[in-house]
Amino acid sequence: MKYARFEDLPVWQAAIDLCRRVYLLTRGRAFAQPGDLCDQLRRAALSISNNIAEGFERGSTAELLMYLYIARGSAGEVRSMLHFAAALPEFEHVKSEISNLRSLAESCSRQLRAWADSLQNTDIKGQRHLNDQSMRSYQSKQRATSFQRQLDQLFREAHPELFPKRDGDAEADR
Repeated sequence: MKYARFEDLPVWQAAIDLCRRVYLLTRGRAFAQPGDLCDQLRRAALSISNNIAEGFERGSTAELLMYLYIARGSAGEVRSMLHFAAALPEFEHVKSEISNLRSLAESCSRQLRAWADSLQNTDIKGQRHLNDQSMRSYQSKQRATSFQRQLDQLFREAHPELFPKRDGDAEADR
């Protein structure tokens, strides 16, 4: 699925939810202590969605990838700080919410990793680099790949004797 706006991206929406929930959590009295934990946690949480947005708007795949990895690093920072907070006695009363936030940050990390992995194997250099010729070339490659898959499937169906059944295939026939 293609997205025209970063606001429509599920991972950006999850990152915004994480940030909102981090801000709500850090309003509590346990985070009112002197030190930088509250501020650093808030900045790292906000950095996830901001880097997704900036990378998306840059227009090149290479820059998007760079910002996705930065966002993923920020999600790791959030998880690390939440682990630290959960280990302190003054945060005992919010341990459940901390655990939920760690899970949400980990979900963001997984989504960012999957997106980055998919981008690393693409021929498109990004929206900024698209012109009519590169778009036609990309679409032509997609059609050729699809056609080859169809031919392979037809050949397998026409010549099943050339393709021995695997253990899992025998179960499907029953």
